[in-house]
Amino acid sequence: MSIKRWITISVGVIGICVASVTQAEDSTHIAQLQTDAPAVRAWLTPDSMSIGDWFRVRVEIDKDVMQQVDFPVFGDHRMTDRIEVISESQVDTLKRDGRKITLAKEYIMTTFDEGMYNLGPFPVLYADKNIVDTLWSADSLRMLVTTFDIDTTKQQIFDIKPQFDVPLKFGEISGYILCGLLLVLLAVGIYYLIQRKRQGKPLLGKEKPELPGHVVAIMELEKLHTQKLWQSNRHKQYYTRLTDILRKYLESRFGIQALEMTSDEILVQTQKLLLTERASGQLRDLLKLADLVKFAKLTPSAEENEEAYDKAYYFVEDTKPEAEAPADQTTTDNLSDDENNKA
Repeated sequence: MSIKRWITISVGVIGICVASVTQAEDSTHIAQLQTDAPAVRAWLTPDSMSIGDWFRVRVEIDKDVMQQVDFPVFGDHRMTDRIEVISESQVDTLKRDGRKITLAKEYIMTTFDEGMYNLGPFPVLYADKNIVDTLWSADSLRMLVTTFDIDTTKQQIFDIKPQFDVPLKFGEISGYILCGLLLVLLAVGIYYLIQRKRQGKPLLGKEKPELPGHVVAIMELEKLHTQKLWQSNRHKQYYTRLTDILRKYLESRFGIQALEMTSDEILVQTQKLLLTERASGQLRDLLKLADLVKFAKLTPSAEENEEAYDKAYYFVEDTKPEAEAPADQTTTDNLSDDENNKA
């Protein structure tokens, strides 16, 4: 055999070996991909129950950290037409070993129909690179739901009982009565305070005794005198205040609505009163001078201003009610008179 032929045969054998190795590696890689897919396990707890009870479906997945899986979400809260999903837990990581991790999730379900339920393998969505597939658990899920056996031949059926008439107890309504009384008292108190405020009385405490009209007038005149209005050329304000004090005094002393009357109307009304000539003249002169100052812009002299104040002061003093003697003093005076007469 020549060297050239031997080389040709050797190259052919090497090519066949390389092709065989490559095909074996591809087969191994495909098998590895199938072997490395996430493993899904699912089971029921318990696997039999009575209608209306709850049971748990636990799902665990072993997968690579780079692989993406997604547990099913039951948006309508139903796994099937007859099985309701009560709640779902969050996805939990049970363990981690290098690149391998184990995920778990639980579903709580119930049903109200008896029978044997064959739920089949549990589905999980799987995505890896360009692969999107549905993985299924290795075991099929089955649930036995039983109901209660009722023997109608042995159990007597009774009609619906009527309502019981329970006697009403005071303790049951005492709280409502107390609240009602408190509300009534509160309403009465609020009404009382509102009425006192409208009448200008103090809300709490005793009402201060009302001062006599002549005492109030004298106090207001003394207050006006200390303000020194005409001394600062405020003559109109001075006479307006002076006549207002007299108008209020006439209303309090004689019942004349002087605040709503003109000066002439006031003089007509005072003519009906038993006033002295001095008092009538003081009031007439003061009102006429005040009208000239307020409406004709008259500027009176300092003597006229002082005289106007004196007329107002003495008008009040001359027309105030006479002080009544106490009853004890009157009795003592009468006894003294009798003794003097006997003597």
